Amino acid sequence: MSLIEDIIKRAQTNRQRIVLPEGNEERTLNAANRLLEDKVADIILIGNPYEITKFAEENRLLHINEATIVDPLNHQKKAIYTDLLFELRKDKGLSLEQAGKLVEDPLYLGCLMIKNGDADGEIAGALNTTGDVLRPAFQIIKTLPGTSVVSGAFLMFVQDSSYGADGVLVFADCAVMPNPNARELAEIAVTTARTTRALVGVEPQVSLLSFSTKGSAKHELIDKVVEATLIAKEMAPDLLIDGELQADAALVASVGKSKAPGSPVAGKANVLIFPNLESGNIAYKLVQRLGNAEAVGPILQGMAAPVNDLSRGCSVDDIYKMVAICANQAIGNK
Repeated sequence: MSLIEDIIKRAQTNRQRIVLPEGNEERTLNAANRLLEDKVADIILIGNPYEITKFAEENRLLHINEATIVDPLNHQKKAIYTDLLFELRKDKGLSLEQAGKLVEDPLYLGCLMIKNGDADGEIAGALNTTGDVLRPAFQIIKTLPGTSVVSGAFLMFVQDSSYGADGVLVFADCAVMPNPNARELAEIAVTTARTTRALVGVEPQVSLLSFSTKGSAKHELIDKVVEATLIAKEMAPDLLIDGELQADAALVASVGKSKAPGSPVAGKANVLIFPNLESGNIAYKLVQRLGNAEAVGPILQGMAAPVNDLSRGCSVDDIYKMVAICANQAIGNK
């Protein structure tokens, strides 16, 4: 069984309530129909009920009627969610009237459902930017206790099974933090390791990457990675973490042995932590396109409940997989 199949199976055996705020979007509806047919999750669609039903009938999406459909402009819990948002944000100057308007925004409504215990996770981004998806999540759901950073990880399925965990590697941060400082980079390393344990089911071996291996070069950019490695080890002494390592030293056994003898991670890393968003985003796209790897994500980490962002160019299959992953995250939080 492949990792994705295993993730789907875990979701099927412990079904979670996943809210899709872009409920009128075509790819979202097609993915929702498949997810309901395969019993991967209990789906909540936010959108115009008439339009959703009409699209489902015209396209023979026979399982959409199994979803909970919530009209953002008119539903039974609108007043409850309005009061909840007002209480959460009144110290920031939000008025009750403003809360009533924001509750009609599907992205705010989805997060309020999670906060109120009416949903377990959210997937959005087929129509909205990352900033639009994350803004209400930060305001309503917030980050995990003790965590100040939200980051984005990708599951990378590479052609050569000798790399990572039988061809599976986890890259971060590839989606959120442009230029993390040393402590933020350490948090990204630790949360990505925990994502790896929860989703991939293997012991994470975490490499903090740089253009230097163990002092082979000197630069303030390297100093940040060295400091982050030390902080990460203090934060999570149970994890196998090492840095600074060049990518070849992290991945190739012979190079790791030569450049970083005695390292517990060099040559066998399955988690790669990039020093900034620029390098992480470029790296995952190069591996995906030139190496014919499958990239699944971004999987958002560090939130108190799972909220995941899609690419606006996502496919139905991307949404399907991300809902299964979101369900696994929700299971892991309980």
